[in-house]
Amino acid sequence: MKQLTLAALMALSFSAQAADVDVATYTKRDQFTDLKISPGGDYYAATVPLEDRTVLVVLDRATNKISGSFKLAANNHVSDFRWITPNRLVFGAAQKFGLLETPLLTGEVFAMDADGGKATNLSGYRVDDGGLGTTIKPKKDNDRISAFPISTVAYPADARTVLVSVQSNRSADPYSSAERMDLYNGRRARVASSPVRDASFTTDNKGVVRFAAGSISDNIRKLFYRSGEGAEWQLLSIEKDGVFEDAIGFSADDKIAYLQVEQASGPDSIVALDLATQKRTEVLRDNDTDPGRIIYRNGTRIPIGAYFMDGKPRTAFFDMNAPEARLQRSLEAAFAGDGVVITSQTSDGRLALVQTYSDRNPGDFFLFDTVAKKASHVVSRRDWFDPATQAEMQPIEVTARDGMVLHGYLTKPMGAGKQALPMVVMPHGGPFGIRDVWAFDSETQMLAKAGYAVLQLNYRGSGGYGKAYRSAGGREWGGKMQDDLTDATRWAIAQGFAVKDRICLFGGSYGAYAALMGVAKEPGLYKCAAGYVGVYDLPKLQSDAKRGSTRGGNWTREWVGNPEELAAVSPNRMADRIKVPVFLAAGGEDFVAPIEHSKMMEGALRKAGVQVETLYYDTEGHGFFKPEHQQEFYTRLLAFLSRNLGGGVATSGGGTDGKAAK
Repeated sequence: MKQLTLAALMALSFSAQAADVDVATYTKRDQFTDLKISPGGDYYAATVPLEDRTVLVVLDRATNKISGSFKLAANNHVSDFRWITPNRLVFGAAQKFGLLETPLLTGEVFAMDADGGKATNLSGYRVDDGGLGTTIKPKKDNDRISAFPISTVAYPADARTVLVSVQSNRSADPYSSAERMDLYNGRRARVASSPVRDASFTTDNKGVVRFAAGSISDNIRKLFYRSGEGAEWQLLSIEKDGVFEDAIGFSADDKIAYLQVEQASGPDSIVALDLATQKRTEVLRDNDTDPGRIIYRNGTRIPIGAYFMDGKPRTAFFDMNAPEARLQRSLEAAFAGDGVVITSQTSDGRLALVQTYSDRNPGDFFLFDTVAKKASHVVSRRDWFDPATQAEMQPIEVTARDGMVLHGYLTKPMGAGKQALPMVVMPHGGPFGIRDVWAFDSETQMLAKAGYAVLQLNYRGSGGYGKAYRSAGGREWGGKMQDDLTDATRWAIAQGFAVKDRICLFGGSYGAYAALMGVAKEPGLYKCAAGYVGVYDLPKLQSDAKRGSTRGGNWTREWVGNPEELAAVSPNRMADRIKVPVFLAAGGEDFVAPIEHSKMMEGALRKAGVQVETLYYDTEGHGFFKPEHQQEFYTRLLAFLSRNLGGGVATSGGGTDGKAAK
């Protein structure tokens, strides 16, 4: 009787944490995707997602009224933009092709004045079709290229060109060239040809291309340097034992180049390279975390610091007494507990557009006057979320069975206290070089709202902790990467965070593989598994990659494993070991993880007598794009988890055109 009473009290305690979830609030798109202030401070520009397209909107800052806008046809999206002069922007596009729901970058470049005038399609496959509402003048061969603006120094007010990386659409693996493109007529002048395929370019503070980094089909990265305009390329460094360095900028006099350098052990460092003497001096390095976003002096390519995601975000500077460092510190003090990023500034540095964010806040934008020391709120990404009602994300450390220290996050519902809860283990996709970070995450918050503890682990192979940490996951699909998730799950049970026998796995892409592999490898540890756009047959993954390109085949052999080893760690070939219910979701136009993987997994599970349900959308790709499809997926996911763990279910949302099988 005493045990029964205790069990009842535990169930009652959990039910107080579990709540039904309005999934539409979590799948609703941000009010905007990007926001930047113009160099003169007269305008804001923002990309605004609509139902079937994303438009570019320019607001007059003095009146807060729209001064100009640009929209493409249905199923087309403005994908990126930047101010080139105080009055003119350049931007790219993404398009929904065929049945695919998720838009893909087109390689087109457009330009527009702040008042919406002189809108021009400068390059791309539609440059001569005359149907995009732009003032189009045919440009020879500009319809046969893909172009992407290169990050470089700020342009003067009378700038007429933009520096772009250009690739021919006639080659599947082209050499790139850096070219000056006229902002009004699209005419191009080549300034540098890449010495290596798949290249990225770095400029100095005069806007001269000085570095090119890339690789060929062997996937060995190379970094080339040249002394100035028209000079010959020289091979500066080549990847050795998986260690590489890449250029991130220059000193004000262009005599020092700054490199982000991978290390044989530990995190990356930032190194100053004296170009005359070749002397290298380390200027910034953390004890366990790689530099993330680089901080540049306003309007230059002079790196002065970096953001680090060391559990929570923080910044570090080469010179802690620099004006930029003092400004950052004052902003971090003003928005204590939040991540703070200066996203754009006026050319004189007077006004800074500042984004703040946290694990419970998707993001707010403030305009900060650096002279008056005053901040005014501009807009919120998702003002329908109250940060005070969202769950807190706690950084954790877990020691794996072989002694490796692993990093991750544990999120518990509001008011859960110290009680053990049903838990969802949510491995991220990738897997290599990708990581979970401290920030607002819709899936995590949704699951916490439903009453679950959520465990996210940056298992070995994840990015952000150095080359050795990332490389430790190589060829460990189903091996040590999977064991890390097992060890973290058992750690959560031992710490009293999770209720034993009430734990499920859920992930997307590689995370879906890890979810199905987890219930196959550890059949007694988990109650269920949900796989979203996953890969489940590794021999197929490798053969498809090899068929696609030599580069892809080499990569899977190096990072996934040898062909003869992969069948033994493929979940669809281990279905007879799975004893718990499974939920699979996939898209018919997924080129990353083709839907055949999910259908093979489904067939194997049904043959083994495993309870399985599915949600397939023929028109979706690698991750569902349409909000109604997302709502249906999360509605089904919450119902599936509730049946197995007892948490909340969806209160609304859900399209009905998904093809479901039970």
